[in-house]
Amino acid sequence: MSQSYFPRWRRVSGSEPGAVVQPDECLATPQNIAMGAQHVVAMFGSTILAPLLMGFDPNLAILMSGIGTLIFFVFVGGRVPSYLGSSFAFIGGVIAVTGYAGSGPNPNIGVALGAIIICGLVYTLIGALVWVFNARTHGGAARLINQWMPPVVTGSIVAVIGLNLAPIAAKGAMGAGTFDSLMALMTVLCVGGIAVYTRGVAQRLLILVGLLLACVLYWLFTNVMGYGTPINFAPVAQAAWLGLPTFSTPVFQAHAMTVIVPVAIILVAENLGHIKAVSAMTGQDLDGYLGRAFVGDGVATMLSGSVGGTGVTTYAENIGVMAATRIYSTLVFAFAAVIAIFLGFSPKFGAVIQSIPGPVLGGMSIVVFGLIAIAGARIWVVNQVDFSDNRNLLVAAVTLILGAGNFSLQFGVIRLDGIGCATFGAILLHALLRGSGRNKG
Repeated sequence: MSQSYFPRWRRVSGSEPGAVVQPDECLATPQNIAMGAQHVVAMFGSTILAPLLMGFDPNLAILMSGIGTLIFFVFVGGRVPSYLGSSFAFIGGVIAVTGYAGSGPNPNIGVALGAIIICGLVYTLIGALVWVFNARTHGGAARLINQWMPPVVTGSIVAVIGLNLAPIAAKGAMGAGTFDSLMALMTVLCVGGIAVYTRGVAQRLLILVGLLLACVLYWLFTNVMGYGTPINFAPVAQAAWLGLPTFSTPVFQAHAMTVIVPVAIILVAENLGHIKAVSAMTGQDLDGYLGRAFVGDGVATMLSGSVGGTGVTTYAENIGVMAATRIYSTLVFAFAAVIAIFLGFSPKFGAVIQSIPGPVLGGMSIVVFGLIAIAGARIWVVNQVDFSDNRNLLVAAVTLILGAGNFSLQFGVIRLDGIGCATFGAILLHALLRGSGRNKG
């Protein structure tokens, strides 16, 4: 590692065909701004969808994503290119502890915020331990995490998040009747059409473009043709261009903590996977920054939860942008963070987001939660998990059923719901069944 905390970014043009811009290199300021805006667009669809599904203020989520990215940037010394956005791993726990009905602001948001803060604290402590252990063992923490959380475990945990949320997605999609259900299915088809029949930028932004297309079609059916509940644009017209988002006060309850705190394990797995992906793309060994990345993500989550925002995590969408552009400069993410902060202070921008129809959100829930479940399966495929090994077979099978069935355990005031039980169950079951030999079925 360099002796200086931050790298001395070297200016490159990046204009040559196939040119790679490394994390410690930078572009001209106009190019940095343009690339930063592209990263904001890439994270935009998911970062606003997650708070809407939990009843959080999307303006605040965008604002805290920018602030969180800057916090992460400082902790990793500007050496790991990543953007922090709203984490979908919190959705199931937040809905469980708040009883959110799926429409409008969440009236019990404070209970979730307190638990998100404690989750961020646990995540930060894990990161601090990894940071210290890494310094003493020259990257041994990454090997230890991989040993306890191999691909069969992390894939099962990620898949469980989507499966646990399936009933919520179905309920939201059905809405108030047949028309709402059809509009939700129309939204699914819009996203599917963008994913299959487009190329380039539109395909990479399939969530955002599909959402916009579905809203336009919904407007035609309701506001123009008179079916269903029309979109109300009055709040958009009345909203100010600049102003503060809606802040909320956290409330600390033991039950909520036991449901949401296990998400820290999922965030560890996500962040680890993303850093491994960036390392592979840049050709640089970033394992030494693993603990610092965990701490930066954890501190950002605590700060976000303390003011009313969602928990945050490193975003695969932005890793996809880096893979497509081959521009890995960490300075680009500082520009992206500043752009997101400006958007967070626009109530008109928030009003536009709040005008998204419920059936469209229901359809997007089906797509997003399904993609989360499949992302877990993708981890198995990419890492060639051997399901002829009975240990892997049992770990995956038991974890999926625990999570999908929302299996719960109560120990006094401590309660673990489906995702928590599945997370710890996967780790413990793999450890108990771990042996020196292979057990073929």
